[in-house]
Amino acid sequence: MHVFGLTGGIASGKSTVGARFRARGVPVIDADQVAREVVMPGTEGLAAVVAAFGLAVLLPDGSLDRARVGDIVFADAAKRATLNSIVHPRIAAASQAKMAALAAEGAQVVCYEAALLVENGLTEAFRPLVVVAANEDTQRRRIGTRDGLDDANARSRIAAQRPLAEKIATADVVVHNDGTLVELHEAADAALRDVLARLGVATGPYFDKPLR
Repeated sequence: MHVFGLTGGIASGKSTVGARFRARGVPVIDADQVAREVVMPGTEGLAAVVAAFGLAVLLPDGSLDRARVGDIVFADAAKRATLNSIVHPRIAAASQAKMAALAAEGAQVVCYEAALLVENGLTEAFRPLVVVAANEDTQRRRIGTRDGLDDANARSRIAAQRPLAEKIATADVVVHNDGTLVELHEAADAALRDVLARLGVATGPYFDKPLR
């Protein structure tokens, strides 16, 4: 089974590209979704986060207040490192379990989607690597629309990640997303064809049938 990587800057459209790959029949393991799973109520992960940051990071229903945690860690590199030390090993273990299950099901190609794939030094583990890129003005506008953040907070979220130019420099395939959704879907399809060619995998199973 081949596992390739998908990453990009915040609000670059990475998740939309991942959804397009999934619609083409490629299983996608979304690290952000896995991150939610490892801190669900009752998990050791959530208990560790609460021990590190206090009960204030919990919502009334006992689940993690991700927005509150985000406000804490994006403004403090040391606290961000603490959070990462709690969740990243758990995300890695859960992701490996999902990959093993897909391999057992006979999956030929799997996409691993992670915002911090480059930051976490995982580039070489997930080749070919697809990077979704958008210019910073586009990122800030999308963050404001999506998350309701002002420009200063949007800039801080962008600054918390590795510069996009560095991510692009590590990429095997780059998807530029400053246009329309139709253009992004076309670019995602082209990227998937490129990935499959690099892996020596036939495109038919992914392109010769209707989108899911």
